[in-house]
Amino acid sequence: MTAIELKKLLVHRIAEINDISFLKAIKTILDSKTETEVLVLSAEQKAEILKSKNEIEKGLFIDQEKLDKEISKWASVG
Repeated sequence: MTAIELKKLLVHRIAEINDISFLKAIKTILDSKTETEVLVLSAEQKAEILKSKNEIEKGLFIDQEKLDKEISKWASVG
């Protein structure tokens, strides 16, 4: 059974349940798996992010493809 099939089955089964306590228990389980955690950054981390954003705006970066090529060249020398 795929994840999509299982989700559809669960939706139909839950729709048939009228026991409010049971539904609340299911909600508690679902809430524990779907809550979004808030990432708290330190002042130093925030400063690094801002510094990085400024560097990107100034074009002071290298994209992954170019970096991979440079690393390949560097690794093959020697």
